[in-house]
Amino acid sequence: MPAASNAAVLDRFHSAVNSGDPEVIAKAVDELVAPDLLFHAPVPMGVTGAEALKRVWEVLLRAFPDLHVAVEETITEGDKVVCRNTVTGTHRGEYRGLPPTGKSVVYGEIFIFRFAGGRITELRGVVDVLTQLRQLGALPS
Repeated sequence: MPAASNAAVLDRFHSAVNSGDPEVIAKAVDELVAPDLLFHAPVPMGVTGAEALKRVWEVLLRAFPDLHVAVEETITEGDKVVCRNTVTGTHRGEYRGLPPTGKSVVYGEIFIFRFAGGRITELRGVVDVLTQLRQLGALPS
């Protein structure tokens, strides 16, 4: 599949994520992500594959119901798409054991998506959790 088509799939995924609706996100994951997704992000959830990705978004949206992912830069090459994003949200629910603070967060992340057959088959991510936790007051500045 051409790199431009892979980028279009990723655009559809980000649109679903930014809907803030867990059902829309779950449907997009079912449609756009291989069930046996290789998920290399630092989020141990006790599940694997596409189900792990759904779980991550459930946790994030419970904690940050207004979460928004702004894609700042996209690089496509072969079967991979790399995205550098800025994430914003307001802490309104429990997150990593921290009760809601009402504080806003702004942090960066970079993800590498590998595609096969028009679906996301592998995902590697680096999320600036340190900045996120500092903004929530869970760690000193």
